[in-house]
Amino acid sequence: MDPPQPVTFPEGTDGEIHLSAAISVGACFIISVIYVASLYVWRSKHDRDHPSTIKRRFFSVFVVMIISPVFVALLTSEGVFQRYSVWQIMGFRLEGLFTAIVLPLVLTATLFLGPLSVTLTNGLWRIYSEPMYWVNAVQNLMWLRNHLVAPLSEEFTFRACMLPLLLQTFRPHVAMLITPLLFGLAHLHHIKERLRDGTPLRVVLTVSFFQFFYTTIFGIYSAYLFVRSGHFAAPFVAHAFCNHMGFPDLQEVTSQPSERRKALFIGLYVLGFVGWIV
Repeated sequence: MDPPQPVTFPEGTDGEIHLSAAISVGACFIISVIYVASLYVWRSKHDRDHPSTIKRRFFSVFVVMIISPVFVALLTSEGVFQRYSVWQIMGFRLEGLFTAIVLPLVLTATLFLGPLSVTLTNGLWRIYSEPMYWVNAVQNLMWLRNHLVAPLSEEFTFRACMLPLLLQTFRPHVAMLITPLLFGLAHLHHIKERLRDGTPLRVVLTVSFFQFFYTTIFGIYSAYLFVRSGHFAAPFVAHAFCNHMGFPDLQEVTSQPSERRKALFIGLYVLGFVGWIV
């Protein structure tokens, strides 16, 4: 099965720049600020997991998703619009959609080969065959935030709206490094919430630095999927899958009853990571 062909931006890859770096990076910075600021326009004493906070932030990010494409429409060169619509530029098209969903999902699942193997062994996978699991999930605001709204709004904003701008200025490998930095920095807003919850400053800084690191790494991967496939669906399904899996719990490996099983799962963790890289 051939991979989908991405939308190309020759203006940013053949040495002829149609959008200055100041404008493209500046626009992306403004978009990221708008996204983060939208989460705090509501005055509330509740934490981020309170239903009222979640509902208000849902509304906020959907407003941002209406505003962000305006930057793409206004700043994309006419030469690109002669070949593609604004929605095609942002990765919304039917051609190659199935492949753009399946291949990133398989690739991302390879990365989680270790955790998936543990889940398969301990039988937790059976909950996914229970209809009530899904009924309860779609009624749970936190589940909807983590699995649907956050991946949807973040990939739409940081990939679908930013990369088309940067690709008119920079070569793909450079553009794929800029958006992840903005993506990682955008997650530092959790510092305020953790401090408000009374978490010690040292712990807050350590956790926030680690979060910045792994969100930036994921941002590079997500940007690669978007540029390689030309589809919004590719980074979206990868993001949703990663959010569902969470950060690997190594304690599940170290707590195995036998050294043989422990070594097996460690090997699967390593194999999955190597397979993902290759």
